[in-house]
Amino acid sequence: MREHTGAFSDATGRDLEQGGADQPRYRRYQYDLIAPHCGRTVLEVGAGLGEFATQFTGLDRLVLTDADPDAVELLAERFADRPEVEARQLALGGELSVGKPVDSIVAINVLEHIEDDAAALKSLSRLVIPGGTIVLWVPGYQQLYGEFDRRVGHFRRYTPAALRDAFERAGLRVELAKPVNLLGGIAWWAAVRRGGSTKPNPRLVSIYDRFVVPVTRAVESVVPVPFGQTVLGVARVPG
Repeated sequence: MREHTGAFSDATGRDLEQGGADQPRYRRYQYDLIAPHCGRTVLEVGAGLGEFATQFTGLDRLVLTDADPDAVELLAERFADRPEVEARQLALGGELSVGKPVDSIVAINVLEHIEDDAAALKSLSRLVIPGGTIVLWVPGYQQLYGEFDRRVGHFRRYTPAALRDAFERAGLRVELAKPVNLLGGIAWWAAVRRGGSTKPNPRLVSIYDRFVVPVTRAVESVVPVPFGQTVLGVARVPG
């Protein structure tokens, strides 16, 4: 199917060919928060270029999906030497199938692009074994909504309560919904909400990754934060 060609660029503001600014510390920060909630078989929705997925090793099965067929081709090439990895096209709102159900689904910055978020979560839950998990990383707090959000098609940013509500409307059992990345939220407010930025600045992204992310990790390892750039959510499929 080619009807979703260009979906990656539309949703991220990045070109497939150019990729984006390298953020190894931020990706590891994401992984260390997400991976403990995942089982031995994982499906990533909206995997893009596979930058996050490269960190998953030792799994029995890793299914990487994207709505954009060109992104799926790049995923297949990138992971061609890993037999446990499958690259598939999957677009929320259409017919969803990945063969055998997985232990866990991971979706990073995906749900905010879906108008009926609860329906999307309900559809995804059918791809997960009973008792398995859906792990979400979504933009936090409507106060941070700016021109960049509009340009890439965000219907909303989430609070923990709003994400809990979406999980519950989908019939899922909520295990976790909390804000993360307080300092990133402050930086986002300054750059996007106040500064009017419409796309990531590679130089600022690099500075953020090098200096701010280590401080963020240190602070959040000991202090629960009341606000953040992101909301992390984990829900379990009943059964």
